[in-house]
Amino acid sequence: MQTAEEIWKLALPTIMQGVNGRGVWAALNSVKPIAYEDEVLVVGIPHSDSELAGHLRLPQTKRMMEVAATKVLGKQTAVRLIDGTTDADYELAKRRDAERRRLQELEMTKMRAEMAAKSSWETVYEQLSRRYAAVSNKTLPQNRARFYEEAVELIAQARKEQTNFDDMGERNFARCLERVAQYSEVPSTLVAAEILRRVGEM
Repeated sequence: MQTAEEIWKLALPTIMQGVNGRGVWAALNSVKPIAYEDEVLVVGIPHSDSELAGHLRLPQTKRMMEVAATKVLGKQTAVRLIDGTTDADYELAKRRDAERRRLQELEMTKMRAEMAAKSSWETVYEQLSRRYAAVSNKTLPQNRARFYEEAVELIAQARKEQTNFDDMGERNFARCLERVAQYSEVPSTLVAAEILRRVGEM
């Protein structure tokens, strides 16, 4: 297998022919090949020449680098530019990649939890509407009282199963409380107090 140095040496003349501008040429001449892994040619630019890196990150320049490297290797090859030219610089870039992926995964996990919580409370909210619609003679307080009891029990059960207590989860919970308060003509604070007592939060 060819080394990063060999690949870059063979690809560089083709790249130079495919780009224009002294800045781009200066940047290409300062590049140091670092590694070839998983069909990615990793190259670096010295910290002292970091102002030249922008030329190499231009889409047309990056594309030319990848076309030339692909031609040398005979298979699709990506080119990655990092800051610095040493193995230590590459290790730092990989650690940053890993940290970025970790944060993205955390964000995705949080987003999925928020969506699941929202979906759960949306279901409860819709059930409250359907149950109230099924109440006959809604003007009678005893019928609204029966609805109130069913609604409180429904929300209390959903609260027990709740796993996400962030701001969004609490807002969706409150939305259901307000819906019961509206339908049953009981102040939302009292609705909340009754449910929180039932689930052991008060």
